[in-house]
Parts: sequence; C-alpha cells; structure tokens
Amino acid sequence: MYLSIGNDMAVRDRSIVGIFDLDNTSTSKRTREFLTKSEENGEVVPCDELPKSFVLTSEYGFNRVRLTSLNAATLEKRAAGRPANACPVGL
Repeated sequence: MYLSIGNDMAVRDRSIVGIFDLDNTSTSKRTREFLTKSEENGEVVPCDELPKSFVLTSEYGFNRVRLTSLNAATLEKRAAGRPANACPVGL
C-alpha cells in the first residue's frame, strides 16, 4: 500500500520508519543534527510549501527524509485508517 504525504508524493507504507512533527522534534539538538546531516548527504526531499512534518523512509538501502506540509497527526490518521485490502493510491 501507499500513503499520500502531500505535494503529489506517495510512499510505500512498509518503507516508513517514522512520521515526525517538525515543531516538536526540531527543538531537539539530535534531531537538528540528524536533519542537517541528512541534508548534507542529499537525503532530504523538499516540499513546495512550509513544511510541518517529515516522513523518514528506508527502502532499497536508501534513507530519505521527506518534508511535507501536512500535519504529522493527519499523516498518522491516514496510515492507521487504511484497511489491509485497500486499493493503492491513484487507482
């Protein structure tokens, strides 16, 4: 299954490591260091609008930090509300 994370992007639900709120997590020094290092390594996928959260994914040996303008709670509800036999996004 896929999870729509806004900005015409969707990620495989099984590749999601975590969904994080930028307002809450960016106050942590470790999170800021992680985001800085991810950006330096080219692992950050930006969004067009002001980001409110980020989705950390790991697939095929690559980690990606996907910034999104959607609230983390909204993304978590979308992820939790998907039935096991739901059609993939876009079908």
